[in-house]
Amino acid sequence: MACFIVFEGGDGSGKSTQARSLLRRLRRRGIKVLRTREPGGTPLGQSLRLLLKSGEPMAPMSELMLFEAARAQLVQQVIRPFLDQGGVVIADRFTSSTMAYQGYGRGLDRELIERLNREATGGLEPDLTVLLDLPVETALGRKGSGKSGGNGDTFDDAPVDFHRKIRRGYSALAASDPDGWLVLDGQRPPEELSREIWAKVQTIL
Repeated sequence: MACFIVFEGGDGSGKSTQARSLLRRLRRRGIKVLRTREPGGTPLGQSLRLLLKSGEPMAPMSELMLFEAARAQLVQQVIRPFLDQGGVVIADRFTSSTMAYQGYGRGLDRELIERLNREATGGLEPDLTVLLDLPVETALGRKGSGKSGGNGDTFDDAPVDFHRKIRRGYSALAASDPDGWLVLDGQRPPEELSREIWAKVQTIL
């Protein structure tokens, strides 16, 4: 039953909420399931998460490499072993986040990012990517971003145009692989989204 499901979307899109909802549904049915997040999920990944979200100035290429390092550790130490045991892995962000944020958002070379993603994951790809899409202003409002002084988070406090580029990036990625992506309006009630996601996941399982 091994299955790899990834939730993607801009900050404040509700992906973490939906990832938790799916986790509960699977557990109630006795399915072996694990939830991870990026960056994080390992001691190395958690340390890099604190660094990446600290708000300290960082070169875009440095940012990219740190994300890939965290991902390589997570895949090798956590995700692949769990999938090899026949479990379901729910990931809060994966390779598409890097393409959207560092590729479309930061403007780094997308072919390079694709190669690094492939190397970091050993070619592992999701069985399903769920994209929760909603207007940037709505998402940032949920996060409390754009206020005077910000909240100290590298990405939440980035300019609105950066987040618009990320949203366009996600749309392009989903359009390039419609069979592998489920794109949902993140402004819909969470309960409706949860039901639709569950219906799709059942077809995969």
